[in-house]
Amino acid sequence: MNLYDRNQKQREFFNEKIDTYDQVHESYMETKKMLAENLDKGTKKILDLGAGTGLELIHIFELFPSASVTVVDISEKMLEELSKRDFAKQVTTICGDFFEVDFGNDYDAVISTSALHHFKPEEKDLLYKKIYDCLKKGGLFLNCDKISFTQEEQNNCIYELEHNIDDYKHIDTPLTVENEISILTNVGFTDISSREVDKDNYRLIQGRKE
Repeated sequence: MNLYDRNQKQREFFNEKIDTYDQVHESYMETKKMLAENLDKGTKKILDLGAGTGLELIHIFELFPSASVTVVDISEKMLEELSKRDFAKQVTTICGDFFEVDFGNDYDAVISTSALHHFKPEEKDLLYKKIYDCLKKGGLFLNCDKISFTQEEQNNCIYELEHNIDDYKHIDTPLTVENEISILTNVGFTDISSREVDKDNYRLIQGRKE
């Protein structure tokens, strides 16, 4: 199954989860807060990839009340819920596939949480280059996401994706931290770091555009 068709299956999956999404993801609020707390002072223009209903934006607007945020998410039902937030007027939403839509440019930061662990390494090569290109010079990419602890674990997840995706709408393919850092390095990011968060199988990984 090609990437476009897989993403459409994910769209269907997340649209069906709208009634329980916040309840599940509220347990990740401390993880989501770390995105806001690690943004540069003076951050004004942010791109959020896979914001869902906007839970991570709650703390961002607490710390950066004048920020302007563009959100890209494939689920229209998630974005409908986001539009009900108090800060919705400061958010521009784009419903679409990360690989298909125009991100815009000159962002101070690109953030994502619990959204990018659905792609294979070669797909992340393309996505991370697209993220790099949309940042302004000195801009920051912050990704708080699920990881694999070993190469074997990563390989097994990708095997499931490539051989069993027809049986599911959604299969996670988290990469190892080492592979995440390698891809970021290859597309041009510098000052790359990884740190633990409150979830054992999550890491906050960041890189900066020179």
